[in-house]
Amino acid sequence: MRYAPFLFLALCFLPTSASAARAVAPATFSAAQSLVAASSSPGNAYAAGASVVLTASVVGDFSALGGSVITAAPVEGDDLILAGSVGSRAPVAGDFRAAGGSIDVGQPVAGDLFALGFSVRDAGRVGGSVFIVAANTTLTNGSAGPVTVYGNNVSLAGDFAGNVKIIAGGRVSIAPGTAIRGTLSYEAPVEAVIPSSAVIGGGVTYTNTSYLPDTNTSRTLALASLGFFLIARILGALILAGLLAGLFSTFARTVIDHAATDRPRDILLALLLGFAIIVATPIVIALLMLTFVGIGIALLILILYALLVLLALMYAGILVGGLLVRRFFARDRVLWHDGVLGMAVLSLVSLVPFIGLPIVFLFMLFSAGTLLQLFFHFAFPHEEETPEML
Repeated sequence: MRYAPFLFLALCFLPTSASAARAVAPATFSAAQSLVAASSSPGNAYAAGASVVLTASVVGDFSALGGSVITAAPVEGDDLILAGSVGSRAPVAGDFRAAGGSIDVGQPVAGDLFALGFSVRDAGRVGGSVFIVAANTTLTNGSAGPVTVYGNNVSLAGDFAGNVKIIAGGRVSIAPGTAIRGTLSYEAPVEAVIPSSAVIGGGVTYTNTSYLPDTNTSRTLALASLGFFLIARILGALILAGLLAGLFSTFARTVIDHAATDRPRDILLALLLGFAIIVATPIVIALLMLTFVGIGIALLILILYALLVLLALMYAGILVGGLLVRRFFARDRVLWHDGVLGMAVLSLVSLVPFIGLPIVFLFMLFSAGTLLQLFFHFAFPHEEETPEML
């Protein structure tokens, strides 16, 4: 099915032997914004324009390119039309090939019919084979040759002398009194209702092709999507923690020193400060949003708050990695892979039921409180050792 449009385009531009024979006759070329071809052509005719209307017969082939193309005169050769809207209102003695948004064939086609468009309607009987790729297809007068349709909704009516093959993503409709001398084989999500007056000589072959996943498939896809999301989130956190630890190793070492050397009283103070900022800031933002003057300030605080939460989470991982390295490798220097190690450990701890997330939250609160203290001392230095801390 996926090669059908390419096959159609190839067939459209393959000249037939009859066309090659008629190429000896003089050809006519015409182009205009609004073109009315009122002079008959002894050979092939070529037309282009925003609006093209053929009102004189063509002995050879007729090829047109435009926004709207209407053929109101007989064509003794083949029709090849590329347009947004195509209307065939006169008989075609050869093949009819068209591509466009809307294709309407109202008169008989002696040869084959090839159509590619959004909406295709054929009310004139086709003497050869029919090949259509369209979202909506309507055949109301049958065909003397085999019919192949790829699309969404397909409607059939009339007398079909050959086999009919349909691959539809929507519904297949068969009108009362429809006669199919060959076999009807179709694929669709819903089985077609075949009227009792319809005659299908070769039998019906139906294949159920549901394009919506079932419950098990939906559950599997949801779990797979969730797994990919978690993996991407963890990888992103690992990379960011490694970058922060490698690029700002002195600052990361200061945060780790606070956790490793501070008194329990100072650690508790950092936890309380982080808890106050994390919990109280959203309340302050909500109160500021109630006033017109405070909206700008609230947006600025919201951006700073989001940045603080992100840094607190990243430095919580760096803190865990630094403490592990000091405990097991006796190394005070902070390297980039310490941040990756700590964030990986913190991600695994967060998966532990009941206690995992509270542990991560405590490390995050301490990191937030410590970061705020360091930023405050940097902005308002009062002690000589402050530069050494940063």
